[in-house]
Amino acid sequence: MTATLWRLIGVVSIIGLGSCYLQTDRPPNPKHGNGQPHSENDRSRIATQIEELADDGEVNPWELSGLYEGDMLLDSHQARNGILNETMRWPNGTVPYYIEDDDFTDEQELVILKAIKEYHKKTCIKFRPYHKSDLNWVVFRSNSSGCWSSVGMQSEGQTVNLQSPGCVKHGVVVHELLHALGFFHQQSASNRDDFVRILWENIESGHEHNFDKYNDTVVTSYGVEYDYGSVMHYSGKAFSKNKEPTIEALQPNVTLGQRKGLSDKDITKLDQMYQSRCVQSTDPGDSEPPGFLDQFNSLLGFLGSNLLLNP
Repeated sequence: MTATLWRLIGVVSIIGLGSCYLQTDRPPNPKHGNGQPHSENDRSRIATQIEELADDGEVNPWELSGLYEGDMLLDSHQARNGILNETMRWPNGTVPYYIEDDDFTDEQELVILKAIKEYHKKTCIKFRPYHKSDLNWVVFRSNSSGCWSSVGMQSEGQTVNLQSPGCVKHGVVVHELLHALGFFHQQSASNRDDFVRILWENIESGHEHNFDKYNDTVVTSYGVEYDYGSVMHYSGKAFSKNKEPTIEALQPNVTLGQRKGLSDKDITKLDQMYQSRCVQSTDPGDSEPPGFLDQFNSLLGFLGSNLLLNP
């Protein structure tokens, strides 16, 4: 293919990208997560800790984000019933979203969209660009330290914060979106003591509450077995004061948590939660919301043409 043709593709891609974003309504400031949840000193400390984490490190970025259980933005601890509260489910399993374009590079926006695409491919959940008629929505931002989200649907908008650098990674985005859809951390399950041992003596003082567990009136496993490999499971050294384990598996040869994406059991539980709300199709992932697909393809084409024109 000639260089002239590649340049033409690049121009078309740029035009497509621009028109895609121009057609996306900008929401008002979200009611939840609009302010800074940390003090100035905490923001700097948290940002530095997360930025310095190795991609293959044992600690997950969301464990360092300084909120309840690390990354859950709650108005109060009474809000912990989100996973069983029907009013906190997204209607029709559809989540309107908006990405603050100034907060992220094009490459980072594509990371966010690819995490969303995993939900489209593997679950009945659909994300589509925000429209001004929407009453509830998610805004992706990077104007605060840490990786964090509210739990379940909140009224009048909510933030998914992805610190850059440090949080704009596939597994981190998938994790925070699962919070926004209504899930808590796996080790919060009422039956967790049958599967893991909490090593309280190694937990940093003042962070013991991050290892609370909820009874069956608060959370449910939807009949799915405990999932060591959930994207929502703490790492083995979460909130450690001495680099020693704080969680120990009671079964041999298992790894606690991961940052690759949704586990099979994550998918099963999510579909159980939304089975009465999703717009059912013959096969999960057989269609993409048009607005999302336009945005994804435009961005993918724009970045691809840039690589070809500027190798």
